[in-house]
Amino acid sequence: MSQALGTPPAASARPEPHGTDLAALAARHGLTVSGARPPLGAYVRQLWGRRHFILAFSQAKLTAQYSKAKLGQLWQVATPLLNAAVYFFIFGLLLGARKGIPSDVYVPFLVTGVFVFTFTQSSVLAGVRAISGNLGLVRALHFPRASLPISFALQQLQQLLFSMLVLVVVMIGFKSYPDASWLLVIPALALQFVFNTGLALIFARMGSKTPDLAQLMPFVLRTWMYASGVMFSIPAMLEDKNVPAWLADVLQWNPAAIYMDLVRFALIDQYDASYLPPHVWAFALGWAVVAGVVGFVYFWKAEERYGRG
Repeated sequence: MSQALGTPPAASARPEPHGTDLAALAARHGLTVSGARPPLGAYVRQLWGRRHFILAFSQAKLTAQYSKAKLGQLWQVATPLLNAAVYFFIFGLLLGARKGIPSDVYVPFLVTGVFVFTFTQSSVLAGVRAISGNLGLVRALHFPRASLPISFALQQLQQLLFSMLVLVVVMIGFKSYPDASWLLVIPALALQFVFNTGLALIFARMGSKTPDLAQLMPFVLRTWMYASGVMFSIPAMLEDKNVPAWLADVLQWNPAAIYMDLVRFALIDQYDASYLPPHVWAFALGWAVVAGVVGFVYFWKAEERYGRG
């Protein structure tokens, strides 16, 4: 019909010569490999462009987390408080873990440790399932996959901020009143958030190929908690033990202990600098930078493989 009207066929409809290089053909028509990993700089820009999605997704997950419970969002605060109550009974009363800590300081010490460690623990557990638990979304839409573990880490930060309201009440109840030192909580939690996000990215990649990792991580995290001084002061517990100096340093400088110590130092009046290891802020910054950079690059390296196979 088109020939009868004198209209030549469109150029794009003409068959390509046999043996045409497919890569050159794709480049000529502006085509790229679906799901290919972009350069690192372009990947960062894509993530920044999805910042509104990351925030909205984290808020939606936070709202839906306890939507079927009668107490709803109150469980965000009730869960770590109940954990703290159990640890106080077992470790504070029965096992004497209050050694080296004044009795009127132990409760805020313990509650702060539980809240801050739960922030890291929940971020890691959410990161493990960030890809494997959202395969429908990963396979249906094209977006930078790092949006998911970052969003889950942000969700845990928002949950911690809710808990901090209760923590303030606990501090005031035990005569630690607001002052300028409380502002140190902001950089401490900011560094911890970067560290947590790096861990979430690392375990998101690992969990995407090994779903059984989600079953193993609670045991790993529980061991980490017991070694981080959530329920006791590490220096006080080790002072009369025949423990190698390097092991004491490892326990004090592990990132979970570092971030807990900084928040305790900021909020608890009687928790002074003598409880802190040397160069504590430098270690906090170092852990955040190392985990954040390594985690981001490690996750980005497998970008094109998420949701496949």
